[in-house]
Amino acid sequence: MAKGLDIAKLFFEDSLPLLNSRMPGVMECAAAGLAGEGSECLGFDDETSRDHDWGPAFCLWIPGDVLRAESTRIEQALALLPDAFMGYPTRMRPEARMGRVGPMSVEGFYSRFLGMPRAPQTWQEWRSIPEHHLCSCTSGAVFMDNTGQFSGIRKALLQYYPEDLRRKKIAARCMIMAQTGQYNLPRSLSRGELVPAMLAAARFAEAALSLVHLLNRRFMPFYKWAARSAAGLPVLGQEAVRTVETLAHTSWGIPAQASHAVQEIEGLCAGAAQELRREGLAQAEGDWLWTIGPSVQMGVRDPEIRRLNVMED
Repeated sequence: MAKGLDIAKLFFEDSLPLLNSRMPGVMECAAAGLAGEGSECLGFDDETSRDHDWGPAFCLWIPGDVLRAESTRIEQALALLPDAFMGYPTRMRPEARMGRVGPMSVEGFYSRFLGMPRAPQTWQEWRSIPEHHLCSCTSGAVFMDNTGQFSGIRKALLQYYPEDLRRKKIAARCMIMAQTGQYNLPRSLSRGELVPAMLAAARFAEAALSLVHLLNRRFMPFYKWAARSAAGLPVLGQEAVRTVETLAHTSWGIPAQASHAVQEIEGLCAGAAQELRREGLAQAEGDWLWTIGPSVQMGVRDPEIRRLNVMED
């Protein structure tokens, strides 16, 4: 199956001569590509994805003042694009864009996800942005950027979290994994309390997938794509996905399955502890992540971040 991102690039390249001829002044200061929300921006689109918000389209990121001044000419040019491309309905007409494709201001695109029209400049600003929004801003691809304005912000985001904040987040993930998977899950199972066990397993899975993304310096996408994203990451990615898939298939009321799941969790925690020591992020020994987390946080240099509760994100 052709991927949406590849189709978008071909569609843009096919459309570029018309756009250049109809609005040359606009295109000189525009960027184009496909990024933001949607499985195609992550390369995860499939047959199921085609039931909504899917099809040949691209974003035109234009400075806000130019977009406001030239909106009529822009819409007239886009109206000339074909209704279908490579056999798929296109999404460049206003009623089909859903706010995800078509013309949008550079400032508006970033403000929508970051809450600001620029890259964050302090750790507090970084910390205020939901991680899946950072993923949306850095997903997909830029096909053209004639001024570098859009790509400059994207490049700053791709430099990833400030290192002290990354370490703080890693410490918090260790604590959550220990609390849910190494402590509360087996205790819930010993009491026969399956609902707390299920919730503990789910929270462990999300924290583990987040830890993998942090170790690989990649922003984790919206939760439904988190495991698929982690599977392609080199540091503990496959191990984490194997473990969370085991949890997903576990019938917690069957003792043998539950016991195996707990063993898988312990194995992943041991691998995480070993990796953190290997990278010099923790000095604490053992596999109990409740002691590993504070060790990671002790490596944070910024005193304000280091004073935060170790359980806090």
